Amino acid sequence: MASVLRRGLRHANKSFNTSINSRKYTLQASSTSKVASAEPLNRLPPILVTLHEAKARKGLSFDSLAKTLGRNEIYVASIFYGHAKPTQEDIVALAHALAVDERAITDEIGSHWWPNRGLGGGIPSDPVIYRLYEGVIVYGHPIKAVIHEKFGDGIMSMIDCKVNVDRKPDPKGDRVVITFDGKFLPYSQN
Repeated sequence: MASVLRRGLRHANKSFNTSINSRKYTLQASSTSKVASAEPLNRLPPILVTLHEAKARKGLSFDSLAKTLGRNEIYVASIFYGHAKPTQEDIVALAHALAVDERAITDEIGSHWWPNRGLGGGIPSDPVIYRLYEGVIVYGHPIKAVIHEKFGDGIMSMIDCKVNVDRKPDPKGDRVVITFDGKFLPYSQN
């Protein structure tokens, strides 16, 4: 699997037969599905790779899975990348929606498992993630100043935060709208 995933995004009208950790997986996906790029998948528990494969095989989006789970699509994507801890209800719904063994999911990312959030060290090399990183580098201090002016001395929570990605039509080309709706947390005066 790792060698297949290292090739990056693939239109999946091909069959991949590979192994990961002595397990055999087969991916048959529709021509509109894609397998996520290899780099972030290399460090995930194998069951999350299986979930990515099943999602591609079924031609599902994170949005469609989010509707099935009654969750936000960013939260669902975060589960797939090991950045969010699914509830048992999430595991049951994912197992059913993706036709993956519920026990296998629970065994690897159940109540005993904890997410490893974050990108790791260094500057991101993925172009989309790099542009988000660049946005913080370029606009971080101005955003921080405006937050302090409007709210006072504190931070925006990324724990109590809703993240949405929307598409906005524009005559010069569609625009990506990313919203971080985070709770303001003032610094303690104690």
